[in-house]
Amino acid sequence: MTLLITRKLPDPVLNKAREVFDVTVRDNTAPLSREELIQSLSAYDVVLPTLGDAYRADIFDAVPEKRTKLLANFGVGYNHIDAAAARAAGIEVTNTPGAVTDATADIALTLMLMTCRRAGEGERLVRAGRWEGWHPTQLLGLHMSGKTLGVVGMGRIGQAIARRAHFGFGMAVKYYNRSPREMQFPAEQVPNLTDLAAQVDVMVVAVPGGAETHHLIDAAVLTAMQPHAHLVNIARGDVVNEADLIAALSEGRIAGAGLDVYEFEPKVPQALIDMENVTLLPHLGTAALEVRTAMGLMAVDNAIAFAKGQALPNAV
Repeated sequence: MTLLITRKLPDPVLNKAREVFDVTVRDNTAPLSREELIQSLSAYDVVLPTLGDAYRADIFDAVPEKRTKLLANFGVGYNHIDAAAARAAGIEVTNTPGAVTDATADIALTLMLMTCRRAGEGERLVRAGRWEGWHPTQLLGLHMSGKTLGVVGMGRIGQAIARRAHFGFGMAVKYYNRSPREMQFPAEQVPNLTDLAAQVDVMVVAVPGGAETHHLIDAAVLTAMQPHAHLVNIARGDVVNEADLIAALSEGRIAGAGLDVYEFEPKVPQALIDMENVTLLPHLGTAALEVRTAMGLMAVDNAIAFAKGQALPNAV
């Protein structure tokens, strides 16, 4: 069977895939173009897509005779794939849950600390040669210990963030989620998102992407936040209305933001780049070698199960 891997993955992943499949690895690091998306469905039995490979309904419709029967997505998030349209076209979809949890939670804590303690601003000061030495009121930020964390989306990643914040920083945890969660530490579910926003010092967005969460964080939510509060997004960029966030930051309605994802990624608005109170990372959520390897091996395991006619371990 033939397998297309749409962007180069760590060598252990490629080696395992080649044990079972005739593997093609695309050289380009950009997402598949429309022409490549269409061609992939007619040329390969299995495709291992990555973030941004937009398999939408119109792509499936453009290929009357589809050779592809599985999209083994690399990543837990799959909002770039229309899973319902794929199934209607006779194509299964899998993802890689679990492998990304701790690494993504770590990046959330990184962003929380960087924006609350103004670390990015401080590093830029030093690198620019403008630091004139320590003094008692320089770069005063928000002390995270003992504060209240709000988690929007209490799935695997949200719980891992909350666990780190509670046990590591003594933070009280509140969360917004469709259903209650049982956790090994105190956590209060707040049924209304704007109410949650009003009650927390740091709010972290950890919901899946997709139509249901598009622009979930909008002007109403940002206006409800306290002026000293910080917003962190490690979910998908379009969960936050970027224009509303820029307005809230520009007008001082919130104190700062830490972002690993962007609404029109990789485009980052100049307004955000120019703001000292915003920490910007280039989608580093799972960017650790062992994590990306684990993700790739899980995606390949899904593909191998399909090739052997077995139940898919991580069907979506």
